[in-house]
Amino acid sequence: MGSTGRRRPTMKDIARRAGVSESAVSFALNGRPGVSEVTRARVHRVAEQLGWRPSTAARQLSGEGTATVGFVLARPAGTLGVDSFFLQLVSGIQEVLAERHLGLLFQIAQDIPDECAVYRRWWAEHRVDGVLVVDPRTDDPRPALLDELGLPAVVIGGTPDDRHPHLSTVWADDAAGMASAVDRLHALGHRRIVHIAGLPGLAHTERRIRTLRAEAERRGLTEVESVTTDYSDAEGAAVTRRVLERPTPPTALIYDNDVMAVAGIAAATELGRRVPDDVSVVSWEDSALCRMVKPWLSALSRDSVEFGRTAARELLTLLDGGPARTVRVPVPHLTERDSTGPA
Repeated sequence: MGSTGRRRPTMKDIARRAGVSESAVSFALNGRPGVSEVTRARVHRVAEQLGWRPSTAARQLSGEGTATVGFVLARPAGTLGVDSFFLQLVSGIQEVLAERHLGLLFQIAQDIPDECAVYRRWWAEHRVDGVLVVDPRTDDPRPALLDELGLPAVVIGGTPDDRHPHLSTVWADDAAGMASAVDRLHALGHRRIVHIAGLPGLAHTERRIRTLRAEAERRGLTEVESVTTDYSDAEGAAVTRRVLERPTPPTALIYDNDVMAVAGIAAATELGRRVPDDVSVVSWEDSALCRMVKPWLSALSRDSVEFGRTAARELLTLLDGGPARTVRVPVPHLTERDSTGPA
């Protein structure tokens, strides 16, 4: 089908005609709270007058769109099958996409350059209408590329970025989460703490490492450190054995995911260490796994399914012509169970 030459109306056009903000238009058209019923009715009336349709549906009808959202993951494939965070995140994403009959195209990439190549190919071949980007890096080439392509995107887990005003960001405050864990362990008398972290170079890994260092300096603690891993149970167990066999081992361990924490408890038990009598354990990510081991794991909890829903909603807003935004989800909170106790 050929183009008629008439530009498709956007949310900005509706906002201008209705005399309201773009975000008010987005809320009204997506049935979200935040606007009065009078405003909602006015926005719908103007949208109808302008002949507005959600862009994904309009592009699909015109033969241009795909009604598909892309999601690329550049992580070691072996670490994915056991990562509860991604399973829950995707569950939340899929829930929202299903409401609009949108598909999710998932691909694993070898590294970031490979991921960038996937975005270029998808956009050139009209494979996706937008993408969800995970694992922001400290020096990340992806936002600039997505800006250049004009590919609508939501970055999950990043921090606000003024350099890329067309990308939305959904983020959680890792720094506050880490500070709360250190605060509680310090109150329990722990002075030697090891953070068994995830992949180096990830923005959230670096934020957690930085916060741990700052919290330690603030309290004058000299035997506190972070050790990076690939997130796997194998590396979680290996690092646990290594640090617990030191002449002065740590009295508390903070793991960057539940899988490493469970593997760490098994490794500590094999060495004859009791949890929490000899060493306390905190998992970053709460899941059913944390309640399937003895002792039950203390964990930094967050609603990962809702995290996914929020990211998907923000991408739908972009696809509908709405404004890019930065949305902050609640700070992970420490749920104390049986794996933490006095030093």
